[in-house]
Amino acid sequence: MDPGIQHIHHLQRLLAIEKKADLTTWQEKVRRMSGDDRVRHGLTWKPVQVIKSGFAMGDKAFVTLQRSVHHRYDSQFKAGSPVMFFTEATMAKRNRISGVVHYATEQRMQVILNTEDLPEWLHLGPLGIDLEFDNRTYTEMEKALVRGLEARGNALADFRQILSGQQQPAFGTAPDLTHPEGLNHTQANAVRGILAAAELALVHGPPGTGKTTTLVAAIRELVAHERTVLVCAASNTATDVLTERLAAQGLNVVRIGHISRVDEHLLDLTLDGRVAAHPDSREIKKVKIKAAQARKKAGAYKRTFDADARADRRDGYKEARELMDWARHMETRLVEQILDSAQVICTTLTGAAHSLLDKRRFSTLVVDEAAQALEPAIWIPLSKVDRLILAGDPHQLPPTVKSSEAAREGLKMTLMERLLPSLAHVHLLTIQYRMHPAIMAFSNAWFYQDQLLSAEGLEDRPLPVSVPRPLLFIDTAGCGFEEKINPETKSRYNPDEYVLITCHLESLRQDLIEKEWPEIAILSPYREQVEYIEEEILKDEHYNGLPIRVQTIDGFQGQETDVVILSLVRSNTRSEIGFLQDYRRMNVAMTRAQRQLVVIGDSATIGGDPFYAQFLDHCQETGAWKSAWEYVNG
Repeated sequence: MDPGIQHIHHLQRLLAIEKKADLTTWQEKVRRMSGDDRVRHGLTWKPVQVIKSGFAMGDKAFVTLQRSVHHRYDSQFKAGSPVMFFTEATMAKRNRISGVVHYATEQRMQVILNTEDLPEWLHLGPLGIDLEFDNRTYTEMEKALVRGLEARGNALADFRQILSGQQQPAFGTAPDLTHPEGLNHTQANAVRGILAAAELALVHGPPGTGKTTTLVAAIRELVAHERTVLVCAASNTATDVLTERLAAQGLNVVRIGHISRVDEHLLDLTLDGRVAAHPDSREIKKVKIKAAQARKKAGAYKRTFDADARADRRDGYKEARELMDWARHMETRLVEQILDSAQVICTTLTGAAHSLLDKRRFSTLVVDEAAQALEPAIWIPLSKVDRLILAGDPHQLPPTVKSSEAAREGLKMTLMERLLPSLAHVHLLTIQYRMHPAIMAFSNAWFYQDQLLSAEGLEDRPLPVSVPRPLLFIDTAGCGFEEKINPETKSRYNPDEYVLITCHLESLRQDLIEKEWPEIAILSPYREQVEYIEEEILKDEHYNGLPIRVQTIDGFQGQETDVVILSLVRSNTRSEIGFLQDYRRMNVAMTRAQRQLVVIGDSATIGGDPFYAQFLDHCQETGAWKSAWEYVNG
């Protein structure tokens, strides 16, 4: 069998295993929960208030919902999540309507309903919304793999050959750049390599090396020769970042799909925003409202009525259909006009399956954060393009795989990770602009074979304290700071490590020369530790109003800040380190800091692992190691 086809069959099998495991986990979790448990775990918002309703692009109604501002429970809802909007009113005939989250914040979300009409019980209440299992992404990945199998004599068939290692990608002559300004030599080489690639180019961008800057520069060059460039990323957040950066360069960018951060300047870049801002949009909205009114009037007739009433109802429904056909025609024409004029279309990998892109073809697809995407997800937009550009860093967080069997058999290995050692041409970005060299040193040695160089001036930007210490490891070994476990969530936390965090914060308060607080992120791989620290900080008036963020490592990927305090949590007599075994997660955590990185952990627990053993040696050799007793009392 052809190796490319064999590989896709393998991906199909692993995806089926993953889908089954994900669905089973979801069903078991939800089945055990009462309604109140669902609310506590962020799977249900109840009660909610409708603060706005209307009609979205297409034939769908929407509702904007708000929960109490005093609601402290975490929310699992995010843009693109499938949901069920419901009422507990006894008089409602149909009390549940499915929909999709358009955007979600801590207290508010907008839902596009899978119906042309707003429910009659909208203002009856009490109202709520349930999170449903998200099958959509699996469906699109399955379809994409089938297209990959069936491809014959086209670009997708060529991709199958190249991505399975049967054929090296071809490169032409690298052209001169139209906009070389602001790029270092490795970034400029990467842009030239992208332009010269016939089918595939790979850009490896370690932390702080300007991967996004490089991609934006490449896309600026591409749009000079191509009608529209398709840009995708695995997450909404990464897609939004590129959308903003491209728009800032003056490019005509349209963001398709659901957006998780809805601020005004980003909303204007979405397809919905572009449609809403167009002068024709007001007329389309009026026609939709007339159609809804006609439908409502026609449906208001009683079950028993005379021939005239029956004719009026028939005419009402006919009028509603004609009005909606008219609105749909005007809207389709407007959308096509907006997309035709776009220089760049940005969407998530799953969003590339949007029906609006069904008949569109692009010369180039740029995939950012490709090392965070499951390989089947990258096949979703691949059938629409002739050239693929992958950018990312396989030494940072990988995609989440729920099934240990699927992960073990290869689903966790991303396309970028698989291609990196086999391609003859890989464009590595080697100059980093984020971290003090002392912060960069360990990750550079372990992950990047000391190939990274610090940009000029970074060593002159330490934290403004009397004794600058860019890297510090506070060792809790022998202190009895044992980890604890939440019996309900099974997640771990370490209250004593929080004591050391406050000690460091207090030492900063006393030692800051400029007396202006730096931006600080307190990170941990464990959600329970994050929640514990958040609660403790809220109680302490010393930290009110200070620029301190508390997040999981996963939640902080892609961000940077002045100071990172990393709480490792694990401290036990069995040398069990759990999540800490994922070195890529640690690489993310250790490379977020610009001026100071403080790691708090138990060397006796983590020191048996080769990664942490080398890190501890590095800290001792560079004078970055301190015992917790020495730190507190010294």
